[in-house]
Amino acid sequence: MSGDLDQVGPRLRAARRARGLTLEDMAARAGMSTSTLSRLESGKRQASLELLVPLTRQLGIRIDDLLQPEVRDPRVRRPVVRRDGLTIAPLAPEGAAIHTYKITYPPVDTLPELRVHDGYEWLYVLTGRLRLRLGEQDLVLTRGEAAEFDTHVPHAMSAAGRHPAQVLSIFNGEGVRMHTHLAQP
Repeated sequence: MSGDLDQVGPRLRAARRARGLTLEDMAARAGMSTSTLSRLESGKRQASLELLVPLTRQLGIRIDDLLQPEVRDPRVRRPVVRRDGLTIAPLAPEGAAIHTYKITYPPVDTLPELRVHDGYEWLYVLTGRLRLRLGEQDLVLTRGEAAEFDTHVPHAMSAAGRHPAQVLSIFNGEGVRMHTHLAQP
């Protein structure tokens, strides 16, 4: 929490400047000396509710806006999973609302067994050619093509031809379990 408090002054200064107010203007509006505001913004004066409440009212922000933690590291660092010849790279953090993966399908002689489960699936072919068996349809999607389908329809996928196919896939929770065999919280 002390790291959050260290950012109150700079965030206060940024909010004031974003509204085009000088130190003098803001201090006068909040009923404090320019020196006090300057010291508060520079971190030389400790923030207190007595000082922050009039400032946040004048700026039209909440005290919480000054205390929000820094943005977390946005990089996804989850291990790649290899199973049944597939390479499955998670592209979203654990527990994300949207389950996104880059899946590499190897070339195979026989299409995997058709599966059915609740939900929808969205996919986009990044490289190679993807064979998508969807009910009675037997389709080949190439780089740049996308598909969306109801997963109640029996379906299966593999690379088409002699080269792997890389696909960006988005699943609901049940789709993650069926296609990646990864447990979801």
